[in-house]
Amino acid sequence: MVITSPRRVRRTGNRTSTCHLLRRSHFGGSKAHEWHQRRLRKEAPVLIAQITDLHIGFSGSETGGYNTHRLKAVLERLVDGPNRPDLLLMSGDMTEFGDPQSYARLAELVRDCPFPVAPMVGNHDMRAAMLQAFPDCPDNSGFVQYAIDLGPLRVLVLDTLEEGRHGGAFCEARAAWLSAELAAHPDRPTVIAMHHPPFESGIDWLDSDEREPWITRLTEAVSGHAQIRGIVAGHLHRPIHTLWEGIPVTVVGSTAATVALDLNPVDPDRPDGRTMISSELPVYALHRWDGRRLVSHTEAVGALDALARYDEAFQEVVRVIVGERPD
Repeated sequence: MVITSPRRVRRTGNRTSTCHLLRRSHFGGSKAHEWHQRRLRKEAPVLIAQITDLHIGFSGSETGGYNTHRLKAVLERLVDGPNRPDLLLMSGDMTEFGDPQSYARLAELVRDCPFPVAPMVGNHDMRAAMLQAFPDCPDNSGFVQYAIDLGPLRVLVLDTLEEGRHGGAFCEARAAWLSAELAAHPDRPTVIAMHHPPFESGIDWLDSDEREPWITRLTEAVSGHAQIRGIVAGHLHRPIHTLWEGIPVTVVGSTAATVALDLNPVDPDRPDGRTMISSELPVYALHRWDGRRLVSHTEAVGALDALARYDEAFQEVVRVIVGERPD
């Protein structure tokens, strides 16, 4: 099912249409999907899967393109693997060119996911085409920003897109929305999801300058809000972790391609033959909220050898480790 929130979306924008895959009741009040209700009754940890930088359409219009195959492998892992998420964030650069055909193809790929899917925009995206393919995605005064209620945890989805620009953007209107959402729920643990990371990673050709106005506005908006437990982002095509303004930030690698780990300066006027982008296994992240902290895991998806299985031979290892814990 393709939806924006499994429990409740705070609708502060202008869009009122509902997805044809979904009943309107899924968007408000206390009604939620039965599966999520069962999880919350058991006080199970909240699991948020994140995929980013899908770049569907990069290899042309054919449905069997390289990036499409890699995304399918990740989705199969999420559906068939041991960790069924409560929500799947698609954190921007969902397509390569922002064309309607690629968004339609992506919507079809995630249509049958047995968990809610939340679209986001990045610098390769086009809002109008994306919203056409995902008609239930809230539109807050022209920006793809919305709140997701996951019971014990809130997720605030930010729009850092300025169409035609590779770097991030966060105008006064978007900052005001974020400030209002944070002020309205000061005691609710909150995760912020955005495409562009607001810090310098050392990957010279992709980094933002932390003096840019959009980062200054974001800094001011989050200042003093202790309920923010983490920020999750994409854009850099690598798994990266840091603290920014005292907030843990996790950048997730791409399902499509990997940016080379090269922390040396790049001269825009002197190509030097270094590797810039490589083909590694597609990855996704799983963010686990247990009521106290947000823990983020990254998994690469592909053909790997199992070096150990939980059989009788491995049972003693498990017993020893678990037995060391306090009763």
